[in-house]
Amino acid sequence: MKNLGSIIGFAIAGIFVMSVWGAFSDAYGIFGGWFAGLMIISIMWFMNHFLGLVANEGAFVDMAAGIGIVGTMRDVFLKGAQAGVESLPTLGFVIIGAILGGIAAVAVEKTWAQRDAAIKSKDIPM
Repeated sequence: MKNLGSIIGFAIAGIFVMSVWGAFSDAYGIFGGWFAGLMIISIMWFMNHFLGLVANEGAFVDMAAGIGIVGTMRDVFLKGAQAGVESLPTLGFVIIGAILGGIAAVAVEKTWAQRDAAIKSKDIPM
């Protein structure tokens, strides 16, 4: 049941981002885009994470993955399979970026752990 809630929560977030955000930015320019981003993401984060619709235990997969999947599949359903094929280079770069981001996050975590261990070792009297 938790996985079904996650699918629904991510799908709702994706639908709002893909349908409302563009309309706001088209109508009101950059301020409309910022307003839509603030409103959509904050409301969807509240619903998904604070109210607990999304099961986010263990692995860190956040709303961006669901929004990306919804955006890709929306175009596939509306424009046909060719839209999916045309999105493959972008998805490849997204995967590369995710890998690089993960490597950077691990490096930062290790640095922080070493710093905390060094601080802790100085606090303990010998």
